[in-house]
Amino acid sequence: MSRLLSFLRFDKAALVLVGVCLVTLVPLLVVVSGVGRADSAIWAHLVAYQLGDLVRNTLGLVGLTAVFSLWIGVSLGWLVVMHEFAGRRWLEWALMLPLAVPAYVMAFAQLGLFDYTGPIQSALRGWTGANVQGFFPLRSMVGVALVMSFAFYPYVYLLARNAFKTMGQRALEVGQSLGYSPRRAFWLVALSMARPWLLAGVILVVMETLTDFGAVSIFNFDTFTTGVYKAWFSLFSLPTAQRLAAVFLLVVLLLVWVEHYWRGRRRYVAVGLGAAGRRIVLDGWRAWRASAWAGVIFGLAFLLPVGQLVVWALPNLALDLNADFWGFVRGSLGLAVMAACAVVMVALGLSVAKRRTHSRLAPFLYALATLGYAVPGTVLAVGVFVPIAWLDNVLLAYFGVGAFGGAIFKGSLLVMMWAYVVRFLAVGVSSVGASLQRVTLNQELAALSLGVSGFALMRRVHLPLMRGGLLTALMMVFVDVMKEMPITLMTRPFGWDTLSVRIFSLTTEGLWQEAALPALALIAVGLLPVLYLAKQDES
Repeated sequence: MSRLLSFLRFDKAALVLVGVCLVTLVPLLVVVSGVGRADSAIWAHLVAYQLGDLVRNTLGLVGLTAVFSLWIGVSLGWLVVMHEFAGRRWLEWALMLPLAVPAYVMAFAQLGLFDYTGPIQSALRGWTGANVQGFFPLRSMVGVALVMSFAFYPYVYLLARNAFKTMGQRALEVGQSLGYSPRRAFWLVALSMARPWLLAGVILVVMETLTDFGAVSIFNFDTFTTGVYKAWFSLFSLPTAQRLAAVFLLVVLLLVWVEHYWRGRRRYVAVGLGAAGRRIVLDGWRAWRASAWAGVIFGLAFLLPVGQLVVWALPNLALDLNADFWGFVRGSLGLAVMAACAVVMVALGLSVAKRRTHSRLAPFLYALATLGYAVPGTVLAVGVFVPIAWLDNVLLAYFGVGAFGGAIFKGSLLVMMWAYVVRFLAVGVSSVGASLQRVTLNQELAALSLGVSGFALMRRVHLPLMRGGLLTALMMVFVDVMKEMPITLMTRPFGWDTLSVRIFSLTTEGLWQEAALPALALIAVGLLPVLYLAKQDES
């Protein structure tokens, strides 16, 4: 400990790393400290009547969503990389488009389509005269998982496609040398070689499912995220919400540790490119089957939901494009711009500090600072609110309530920005850190030899060379904050509404048609990074 303290005393870059870690870890530590806190009567009621359901629903939903997403993503990735069939070229990038649809938008659009009173079941009842509710159990764990897999399968699809591209036809060639058929070579060779990519995709799906709040709320399907929200805003017990959040956070941290441990003990090497020009040409019914499978998934995951939203939005479009709607747009844009700038500035400082320090602790501190991305928004909201409420109480007791009108920091933009930085710092760091690698040590030494140092070095050397990475980070964080719901819902200043909050308030009242226009606005914004990914893939 003494060696660490003596080192930090003279290493300013290490101090920056420690400072950012403290800022991002305080909410998580506050949540963990809540394991021993709760209102005894409310907690006893939760344990007796709700906690078991929350655990079963959460684990079941995560497991089913991961299986469905893996099945869809791997099958589509294998088809578009290794085979040639009608529509493959446009489907290869079109299958990314569901990434632009937030899970909660996907949820109420699919309910509008396939629920009992929706057009699909109504048409089938009209054609057959029979009750077809049993064929579309959308309001069930399986139904919720299937809908969420439509929103999350692109994570697996993108990584599976990349894995199959790196191995090319070599997987099939290895299988042939062992006497395997193409199908058996896929199961025994290709999937084994693609395991790290597929694991990474599944982990992303698991984390997104664990942290989801909006979709499960729309389905009225209780998980830990909705349990934390209801304990705070329905049972009015912040200590109980803190304990629930603490239990949930410990489970999430355990999953993160297992994933890092598993990945750290295995090494895989890409074997080169080779699939693009040597695809297996499908013909006859096999070609039709491939086109149909990819087309059905694209239709169910993007065309039908977006089409349903358009059908809902068009009749009242002139009335809905009013001052209130543009107020929600301004609120969303304002928060997204501020949060994106804050996250990228912190990510830049963190990345530069990691590059400057010689501490062996730097990679560990770097990883700790980005841990918040794996934490649900409802949990982070609790972790941010508790210390802010304590600080407010201390300051109000010292200065007097009348001096600040009853609150200082609670319900302020500062609290929201703090939560956003903790939640999305990993998104900013992934792009900023990669772009910083483009600035070589020789370039820095050349600038120093010309008398350029400090902030001038950053302004004249680093920022111009990192411009592409910084813009990418700004865009990714901007879109994530635009779509983010629980943090915004639970920490926003009074009267500050956004598109996501508007969608939540309308869908909880069953007003899906009114929620269509703000949902389409979010999808339009979400298309930006998806189209950027498609463009990068073509270049």
